[in-house]
Amino acid sequence: MANVAYKVNEQHIQYQPQQPQKAPKTLKKKKRRITLGERVLWLGLAAATVWGSVEIVSNQASLYSVNAEIQGLEKNVDSQTRVNKELKQEVTELSTYERIWAKAKELGLDLNENNVKVVQE
Repeated sequence: MANVAYKVNEQHIQYQPQQPQKAPKTLKKKKRRITLGERVLWLGLAAATVWGSVEIVSNQASLYSVNAEIQGLEKNVDSQTRVNKELKQEVTELSTYERIWAKAKELGLDLNENNVKVVQE
């Protein structure tokens, strides 16, 4: 009897329509893609950062060269001021009354008080 029951059970199983087995649902993680707009924004930000950095460096280089030129000009002005002071001192020494009188006597000039005119301002 065991066989008969087994056969009936087999027949019973054969008549049942088989349902396809469904795989358990798994949540697929969506790959996060960077959109075209985001790419454009990030590229623009990177370009602006690079451009700003280059501008800062070039401005610093320009400032350095201008400052070097200014220092050179100030050095020239200081040396010329020193030369001017020396020349002014030499003019003061050479234009003393005693030196002019000595030079005039050396050249043969005499002081004639009749020819001297006094000028008043």
